[in-house]
Amino acid sequence: MSRGALDGLKILDCTQILAGPFCTMLLGDMGANVVKIEKPSGGDDTRRMGPPFVGETAAAFLMVNRNKRSVVLDLKSEGGRAVFLRLVEWADVLVENLRPGAMSRLGLGYEDLRERNTKLVYCTISGFGATGPYRERLGFDLVTQGMSGHMSFTGHPDAPPVKVSVPITDLNAGMFAVYGILGAYVHAARTGEGQFVDTSQMSASIALSASRASEYFANGVNPPPLGSGVANVAPSRAFRASDGRYVNVSATDEPTWQRLCAALGLGDLAQDPGLQSNAGRVERRVEVEARIEAVLAAEASEHWLTLLAAELVPCGPYLSYNQIRINEQVREQRMLEQVDSHWGRVTVGGLPWRFSRTPGEIATTPRPGEDTESVVAQFREAASRRNGAAPDTPDPVDGAPLTGLQVVDLT
Repeated sequence: MSRGALDGLKILDCTQILAGPFCTMLLGDMGANVVKIEKPSGGDDTRRMGPPFVGETAAAFLMVNRNKRSVVLDLKSEGGRAVFLRLVEWADVLVENLRPGAMSRLGLGYEDLRERNTKLVYCTISGFGATGPYRERLGFDLVTQGMSGHMSFTGHPDAPPVKVSVPITDLNAGMFAVYGILGAYVHAARTGEGQFVDTSQMSASIALSASRASEYFANGVNPPPLGSGVANVAPSRAFRASDGRYVNVSATDEPTWQRLCAALGLGDLAQDPGLQSNAGRVERRVEVEARIEAVLAAEASEHWLTLLAAELVPCGPYLSYNQIRINEQVREQRMLEQVDSHWGRVTVGGLPWRFSRTPGEIATTPRPGEDTESVVAQFREAASRRNGAAPDTPDPVDGAPLTGLQVVDLT
């Protein structure tokens, strides 16, 4: 595997479903050594969260659990718990997004573990955060999209509530957890001090909705849904061309506005004194966008995309995945990757960044527990070297035979 930017960072991954696994996937993509702890009866529930399935495994699971090793332990057994505690001592970071309070009930919360590893960064991801009256509520993307404001301004005016189709609050929480973990890890590397990092679907999504929230806090009016429009920019939305396809067009500054008007033959709008600023165009949004829509309706989408791109006007088509997968920019930037897995060759999202020196790479998703023996063996070998014992001598710390370590219950 290519040495990634986080090569040497050790992650103990006690996550499930999406927010937590997405966080640890991103860390693994950058080269971190991620050991995923899975529960009994088939491991992480997301393995069965389909259709669609690739073989017997849900496609969604394959997307967010690459670059990890899987260990299955019984934390209610003496041997399994001992191995887990050795992993805590080994780790730089522990990440969990189990049911609120589950880790503490097992005696594995941050306060339980901090003395065992004083440099440990312990990150918890939940629906609503580790404190407050909602702390024990279960988080689910639909629920937290509604409660974080997203569904109040997503969709079209006078239409039923619409959620963002991807589970955006899960993904937001996973990404913000990465930021928090790396910040806390830098602090630990500098001071030797670990700490508790708490983020949630709701808090991350409120943070990410800053541009729409700013409207309310500036004028006291709840931001309305705008379809494909942009609240503080006009023109900026999807326009229907003559072939029935939509073209996204945006003009955010005065030079772009002038180029757009010239390309569309709208010289009168270009010269209109009331439209010489974005604020003026936002105020007259309906009029401006109706004129543009009338022009674009006269020619096919490809005509306008070619013309507007040549005039340096931000524009683009709507692409579905059958088009995305063959798009030349997607291929050049490797935004999608094909990897060999236990279930055959599968397509997954590519690395969302480019490092010039530490590129990293994508490795397959593990089967549940496939790395249990190799991970435990590493601890035993290390303990044997410390104790001067033969390499196959059981480590007195984790003691129990491997056959007793195959199940973990983190529910």
